[in-house]
Amino acid sequence: MIEPSRIIEESDSEVSIEWSDGAATRYNAAQLRRACPCAGCVDEWTGAKRLDDNSVADDLAFKHISIVGRYALNFHFTDGHDTGIFSFAFLRKL
Repeated sequence: MIEPSRIIEESDSEVSIEWSDGAATRYNAAQLRRACPCAGCVDEWTGAKRLDDNSVADDLAFKHISIVGRYALNFHFTDGHDTGIFSFAFLRKL
């Protein structure tokens, strides 16, 4: 299983992950907010996206980032949204 070896908060709006296989990915807050997998943003039954991407400001930032167990990150965004659990597998696919 591929896991993060380092999680780096590059700025208040960017985070990068170095993976155990040597790959590295960089994400910005707006990109992650638009991809949020929580039930408020994605219909639990149909998988249909509920969130309108245009409603997310391009200059969105993180209030803070939390680690969830050993499998995910939780982003607290400056727009008040904080219910998404972003598994490492999900982040790697983005």
